Amino acid sequence: MELDNAVKFFQGKTILITGATGFLAKVFVEKILRIQPNVNKLYLLVRASNNKSAKQRLYDEIISKELFKILRNNWGSKFDALISNKVKAVAGDISFENLGLNDSELREEMQKEIQIIVNVAASTDFSERYDDALDINTFGAFNVLNFGKKCDKVKLFLHISTAYVCGEEIGIILEKLKRRNDMNIFEEKRLAEEQLSQLQNQCIPDKAITSSMKEFGLERAKLNGWPNTYVFTKAMGEMLLERFKGDLPLVIIRPTIIASTYKQPFPGWIEGVRTIDSVLVNYGKGKLTCFPGNLNSALDVIPVDMVVNVMVVAIEVHYAQHQYSCETIYHVGTSSKNPLKLSDLRNLSHYYFTKNPWIDTNGQKVEAGKLIVFSTINRFFLYMKIKYVLPLKVCS
Repeated sequence: MELDNAVKFFQGKTILITGATGFLAKVFVEKILRIQPNVNKLYLLVRASNNKSAKQRLYDEIISKELFKILRNNWGSKFDALISNKVKAVAGDISFENLGLNDSELREEMQKEIQIIVNVAASTDFSERYDDALDINTFGAFNVLNFGKKCDKVKLFLHISTAYVCGEEIGIILEKLKRRNDMNIFEEKRLAEEQLSQLQNQCIPDKAITSSMKEFGLERAKLNGWPNTYVFTKAMGEMLLERFKGDLPLVIIRPTIIASTYKQPFPGWIEGVRTIDSVLVNYGKGKLTCFPGNLNSALDVIPVDMVVNVMVVAIEVHYAQHQYSCETIYHVGTSSKNPLKLSDLRNLSHYYFTKNPWIDTNGQKVEAGKLIVFSTINRFFLYMKIKYVLPLKVCS
């Protein structure tokens, strides 16, 4: 019923979507065009030198993907016209004020028309350079919010975060515990800029600067109670949105580990090797034979189309709700009702690669044995010592 209401709701709406070439944003764009082709306009913010290059990226990295095959088949020869009329790629960058929109006429057009902002842009590298992660995950979100405040008709700001902004605490974590009003986020930016300036003044190679800035980000994250730069900067991005949103309705979506499509537009679509996929690929190739873990632990994986469904319904439900003074936060995961345990993943992956073995570069089938999971880190280190360290010492 909620999705039925959403289909009607999106008719005639104008939406700005950042991070448009990313995995989640593509699925969202496809969903909107498929369920409501009478949407007024989708502005897709794309990193590019100019709007012509942005349009090229739209076709090369978004529209041409297999993800759009159902939509393309449904519209046939009219598909290109649909995209041309409903989707507009604009060159920009959330790291800059006004999203780096240099075309003043286009910027004014967008600010007059946009009703909904969907901020998906993010750097998901756990150990990103601190300055870059701040520019995108923290102050990038802030820049999108400030742009949204200049839009005459905007009625909702939807921000994609991550469930892991809670850090490494155990048990039920009350939301108020992570509202760090005492944190000086602008000071974090100043520290990052100061660190970068000091490194540049030393005239060291760019590679060394990048390595140092990555280490600095991890240091700042752990000092403040977060495990890595990604979740730390995403958490600070949320804090800025909460502090400066004013009366703009704010919805924050916090997905867990996003995986391939479950049903829509068709099962199994994914792009690239993502978070948990690297484990499966390396296991299938025979490169990963063991790791430490608890077989009863839940791996909170959520199909990307389920995340998009939450986004779609949340937009329809919370649009123009100015009477609410606080933001609305949705955690999107599976572990509370339908958990996938590590033991399930081990068994399923072994079954799959037994039936569908990986073929190596020599055309040979790779035999993947059942993954060994050590319940303690000490057992893992002991195994590694016996299996690898001692033989190396004997050979030397």
